[in-house]
Amino acid sequence: MSPPNPLKDTELESKALLFLVGMASVLFALVLKPLFGAVCWSVFIAIVFWPLHVRFLRGSRNRRNMAAAASLTVVLLIVILPLAAVASSITQETSVLVAKMRSGEIQFSDYFQRIVQALPAWARGVLDHFGIADLGLLQQKLIEVMGNSSRAVTTRVVGIGQVTLNFIVSFFTMLYVLYFLFRDGDRLAQSIARAIPLHPQHTRRLLTQFATVVRATVKGNILVALVQGALGSLAFWFLGLPGAVVWGAVMALLSLLPAVGAILVWGPVAVYYVVSGDLVRGIGLAVWGTLVIGLVDNVLRPILVGKDTRMPDYLVLVATLGGLVVFGLNGFVIGPVIAAIFLVSWEMLATVRQQPGAPPPPA
Repeated sequence: MSPPNPLKDTELESKALLFLVGMASVLFALVLKPLFGAVCWSVFIAIVFWPLHVRFLRGSRNRRNMAAAASLTVVLLIVILPLAAVASSITQETSVLVAKMRSGEIQFSDYFQRIVQALPAWARGVLDHFGIADLGLLQQKLIEVMGNSSRAVTTRVVGIGQVTLNFIVSFFTMLYVLYFLFRDGDRLAQSIARAIPLHPQHTRRLLTQFATVVRATVKGNILVALVQGALGSLAFWFLGLPGAVVWGAVMALLSLLPAVGAILVWGPVAVYYVVSGDLVRGIGLAVWGTLVIGLVDNVLRPILVGKDTRMPDYLVLVATLGGLVVFGLNGFVIGPVIAAIFLVSWEMLATVRQQPGAPPPPA
C-alpha cells in the first residue's frame, strides 16, 4: 500500500483556498480604496431605490437594461442634480461670507461679546478659565476654518468650469456601478449570500439588517437633516442674516447627530437677539426652532424610518461620530451600519449559545 500523498490532503487544500481568498480580498480592497466613497454610495443609493427599481422591472417585462436605465435617470433627476445645485450655492455663499468677515463687515466677535456681557459673573469666569473670552482670536480661527473649508468644497463641488479630475472619475464611477447594481443587484446579493460561511438563516438576517439600516440612515436621517437645514435656512433668510444657505447646511450636518441637532446654530442667534433687546426676533426664532425645526425629527423620522429599525440615540451618536473620524463623509452611513451589524452578530451568537444543539433560530 503506497503512502498518502501530502499534497492531496483535504485540510491542506482547504487552508490554501482560504489563504487565496483572503489574499485576493485584501488586494481587491486595496484596488478599490481610491474609489471607496463612490462604490459605497452606489451601493447605498441602489438599496434605497431598489423598491422603485422593482416597479420599473415589472413594467418593462423583465427587461433589466431598460429598468436599470429608468432607475438611474430618476436618481439623477431627484437626488444628484438638486444636491449639486445646493452644493454650488453653498460654495458661493461661503466665499461671500468669508470675504465679509475678512473685510470687517461682519464681526462675530462683537456679537459674541454682547452675549458674554449678558452672562452672570460666574459664567464669564468659566469662559475666562478656558480661554474663550478672547473672541477676536476665536473669530480669526473661524475665518481660517471657513476659508479652508470653502476652498476644499470649491475644488470638489460642480461649478462653472471648475471641477477636479478626482471628482469626475468618482462621480461617473458611482453612476456606472449604480447602473449595474440596478441591473444585476438581485443576482449579486444571492451570490454574496451563498459565499458567506454562515447558516443561511443567519446570512439572510445579516443582509436584511444591513439593507434596513442603510435605508433607515439614508432615507430617514439624511432626509430629516435636509428638511431641518432648509427650515433653518428659511428662518435665517427671513431674519435677513447673511449666509442663510451656509448656516442651513451647517444645521443639516449637525442634525445628523442625535442629542446635538441644529440648536447649536440657531440657539446662539436667538440668544443674541434677546440680549440685544430684539425680543420679537429672539423669541420668534426660538419658537420656530423648537416647535418647527425640533419637532421635524419626531414627526418625519418614524414615518420614513419606522420604529422597529431605530437604534438607541446614544449608539447612533457614537457610531456616527466614529464613522466620520474613520471614513470621512461616508461615515454618516457606514458608522450606523457597522453598529447595527455589531448588535445583530452578537445577538445571533448569544441566541446560539443559549440553545446548544438546537437549529439556528429563524430570521
